[in-house]
This record gives sequence, structure tokens and C-alpha cells, in this order.
Amino acid sequence: MNAITGIPQGTDLRAEIDRLRKERNAVILGHYYQKPEIQDLSDFVGDSLELSRKAAETDADVIAFCGVRFMAETAKILSPEKIVVLPDMDAGCSLEDSCPPAQFKAFREAHPDHIALSYINCSAEVKALSDIIVTSSSAEKILAQIPQDQKIIFGPDKHLGGYLKRKLNRDMLLWPGVCIVHEAFSETELLKLKAQHPQAPVAAHPECPPYIIDHADYVGSTSGILEFSRTMPGDTLIVATEPHIIHQMRKSVPDKNFIGAPGADGNCNCNICPYMALNTMEKLYLALRDLTPRIEMDETLRVAAKKSLDRMLEMASGTVGQGDVGPRG
Repeated sequence: MNAITGIPQGTDLRAEIDRLRKERNAVILGHYYQKPEIQDLSDFVGDSLELSRKAAETDADVIAFCGVRFMAETAKILSPEKIVVLPDMDAGCSLEDSCPPAQFKAFREAHPDHIALSYINCSAEVKALSDIIVTSSSAEKILAQIPQDQKIIFGPDKHLGGYLKRKLNRDMLLWPGVCIVHEAFSETELLKLKAQHPQAPVAAHPECPPYIIDHADYVGSTSGILEFSRTMPGDTLIVATEPHIIHQMRKSVPDKNFIGAPGADGNCNCNICPYMALNTMEKLYLALRDLTPRIEMDETLRVAAKKSLDRMLEMASGTVGQGDVGPRG
């Protein structure tokens, strides 16, 4: 018996997770940034919102979300009748942490003539304080529907907001949050890598800083980058987002070469999301066995947060989750 986890030594975790999945009538969701072994056993692999939408469409009683806390909260917002567990409740997000609800509320009150567009990487409380939630794949379509003279607060990701400001020539007030993963990429090391592979395009997530975006041939959501990897010309792609997405690329297009964009140390290890890495096979097994840690949410908060999500889906439902892997075979 492992004294820390309470799991008997020699337990076949994959078999036990499959047994509990059936016993609990559970659906397992795996974000693209999870370890390959978790991606491979998940019922659905994809971006955060689309995973929650797919889970809501199932008749599962339990959602085990292998991702981070705001993602599991979104699943609970869309599926209040289901039990939602997160393998490690400490799996947070630097963007969510950068935007405390009380400070965001005060910021909104200081700018009463602005509407708030909030990136989905935020807490349920911030969603409830927002007018419209956006994803990296839906933001452009939503902004195109908002009058040019409407003043906008965009948070919590200043890099995604800045990218949209530059591309669409929209004047937005940006909340100063960043994703620590995408902030870690090094321009100097990326240029060295490009010199080694001069024919290879660069695909970057819009959470990256401008000095990375400026060198990208394709900028898009995680799902969009995955789709680009399938359709791009050539056989080598430099990938500037969390490197665990490369697992899906290699499964989808095994004859191509995918290289993670480097961090300041010359490799991509510093770009592995430390929060996503908290989820393990052991913790997933325990979450399904014990149905804890569990996402609980006040109904008033859930309804308020759902309004901003519903507004996004009304304005841009066709753009959400494009390129997701979908059910495992």
C-alpha cells in the first residue's frame, strides 16, 4: 500500500480507471496539455470549453476533468446536475490567479461605460462579472459584432487582448494578466531554431507575447494549431504552445516532424504547464474512486456565470473547439 495515496502496490491504474469509469458512469475529459497517458485514456481530448460542451451532451453522471480548475468549473456551469471532479484541486491557472474577482469588480466599476470581454481562462466569479466570455477561437468573430465605438475591457490575458487589438485595430482596455507557459518562450532561442529549420513554419498560440507572435506563420487556438499541423505544406512545424499538444499531432500526422519552441534554456521543458502536470493517473484513479475533490458552486453564481458563456455561444458557437480530436476510437 502506498502510504501517501492509499493505492495498493501493483495496482493496474489503467484497468482500475476503466472499471471505475463504467461503475460511476463517468466521462473522462483530457485537455491537450495533459500528459500523453491521460490523453490516451480520455473519452474526449480537446480545448477547455468544447470538452465541457461535449460532456454536457452525454448521459454521464460524473465528469472527471483532467485539466485545471477553471475548466472544471465551466463543466459544472454547463452540467449542474453532474458530479464534477478535478484530480488535483491545486491545478490552477496563472491567468485566473492574475484576476482576483474583487479587483476585477472594482476595475469594472471604475469604467462603467465599458463592456467586459473575458477570456475563458478565468474564475466563475469573473465570468459572472463579465458581459461576454471569449475563447481564442471565437474572440475575433465576437469582436466583429461589437460596434467600433463601444468601449471594451479585455481580460485577463494582455497578450491575447493585445494581439486582437493589433489585428482588428480595436482600442481595448487590457487587464495585465499573462500565461506563464506562453510567457516562457524565448525569441532568441526561437530565431536559432528557425535558422536550423528555415523551411519550417511556426505556429503560435495568441497567448504568446508579441515577440513570438511576430515570427509566427500561423496564430490560433490549440485546436486551430492542431488543424494547421494536419493541412500545412512541408513536413516540419515549430510549435509555440504547451508541448503536450505535440502528442496529438504525432498521432494525427505521424509522418511529420514537430518541434516545440524553446524557452530561455534552449529547450521546451520550461514551457510545460506546471498546473496541468499536477494531474496524474494516481490522482485520476482516486478522484473516480472517492468522487473527490469535487467542484461545488452556488446556484446564483452558476447562473450568473452561464449568462456570459451563453452570450458567447449565441454570437460565435460555430468557432468554438474547431479541430478538436473528439471521441477516442
